[in-house]
Amino acid sequence: MATQQQPTARGAKSLARSRPRYGEHIVKAILLVAALISVATTLGIVAALVEPTIEFFSEISFADFFGSTTWGPLFSPPYFGVWPIIVATLEITLIAIVVAVPLGLAAAIYLSEYASPRVRKIFKPVLEVLAGVPTVVFGFFALVFVTPLLQSWFPFLNLEAKNALAAGLLVGVMIIPIVASLSEDSMAAVPNGLREGSYALGASKMLTSVRVVVPAAFSGIVAAIILAISRAAGETMIVAIAGGFRSEFTFNPANEMSTMAAFIAQAGSGDASAGSTAYKTIFAVGSLLFIMTFAMNWFSARLVQKYREVYE
Repeated sequence: MATQQQPTARGAKSLARSRPRYGEHIVKAILLVAALISVATTLGIVAALVEPTIEFFSEISFADFFGSTTWGPLFSPPYFGVWPIIVATLEITLIAIVVAVPLGLAAAIYLSEYASPRVRKIFKPVLEVLAGVPTVVFGFFALVFVTPLLQSWFPFLNLEAKNALAAGLLVGVMIIPIVASLSEDSMAAVPNGLREGSYALGASKMLTSVRVVVPAAFSGIVAAIILAISRAAGETMIVAIAGGFRSEFTFNPANEMSTMAAFIAQAGSGDASAGSTAYKTIFAVGSLLFIMTFAMNWFSARLVQKYREVYE
């Protein structure tokens, strides 16, 4: 009987291989279309930005754009020195990262190394729900609660009603789930053999987490942080509501500031007539912001590729 069943089994496998798998081809086609839509969207954004940006720089020189610290393209006379909104963007992003990275990494270490499966099953979805809160809610919360609280606790800061500090703090809270969730996924992918080897050498759980697990998941953690930075740099509603629209070249986070995204929102709301130089400024600033975020993501990809650990 064994000699009769063996050819039959081989024949069944051969028949299964020769039978067309329409479902698999359909899934591959759907995934290909999804990938192409993502690429096409990016190319469409670039195409929409290029022509108005070229027209803008045919009217305004690079020296005026990058060589001045006075920004007011909607004023009369207009000023096109972009550094005030660049500095505001970088300053609010820095404040956000100072808030999000320690809290996000601490949450990731707890979820990965300390939390029980039951606690992790409850706590991680709750943390990720924070990413679904509308940013306009964060903005109004910063304006009506965080800023008055900071003004009462730290009166020596002389915080204005709208300021970069409150905006940066709430942007940081908004991106905590990005850092925490992606970092926890990277830590969870670290083999248990590394942990067990550390415990066998007498290391504590905290020492194992900080000196073994985090370095092993370094590439994923860096990718999470860079993604969070890109998200913070492009945030609009929080900085528009809590940070304000004043384009002043200053490093004082207690002052009102306008970021690049906030300016795009302000000018795109109808303050600039279509076809004017002020209107084309929207595309020039958008192109600059796109280049900055693209550079950060490219750097992240190179860094991840360089320090990536492959475990089998």
